[in-house]
Amino acid sequence: MRALIIPSVFLITVLAGCKKEEPAKEAAAPVAVKPPEARAPEAPAKAPPAATGRVVAMEVTADGFVPANVTLKANEPVTLRVTRKTDETCATELLIDGTDIKAKLPLDTAVDIAWTPTRPGQVKYGCAMDKMVGGLLLVE
Repeated sequence: MRALIIPSVFLITVLAGCKKEEPAKEAAAPVAVKPPEARAPEAPAKAPPAATGRVVAMEVTADGFVPANVTLKANEPVTLRVTRKTDETCATELLIDGTDIKAKLPLDTAVDIAWTPTRPGQVKYGCAMDKMVGGLLLVE
C-alpha cells in the first residue's frame, strides 16, 4: 500500500504545479479626461432653414402637386412649404428646373424649400422621374 501512496502523492504534486501561467497584465495607460470647460462644445442640432418671403403651402396627393401651378414674382424670395400626404406617388422629392434644388419629401412632414426666382417665365418643377408629377412656377 505504501508503494502506491508515494507515487500518488508525487503525481498530485506534479499536476498541481503544472498550471498554465497567465502572462502578467500590463497596467492600462491612464485616460486623460478633460474638464467640462475644456471640452469642445457639441454641435447644435441643425435647424431647418427659416421661411423667407412669401410662404406657399403645397401638398402632394393622389392627384399630384396641389396647387400644380403657382404664380410668383421675380426677385421675391418664396418658401414652398410642401407636405406629401400619400405614399402612392413617385413625388418623394421635389426638383426645380434650372436650380440645384432637390428636396426630399417625407410622408406627412412639411418641408420648407426656399427659392428666389430671378427672371420672369415658366419654371417646371416636379418629381425626380423627369417631373412626370409636377407643375409650373409662373414667375411674373
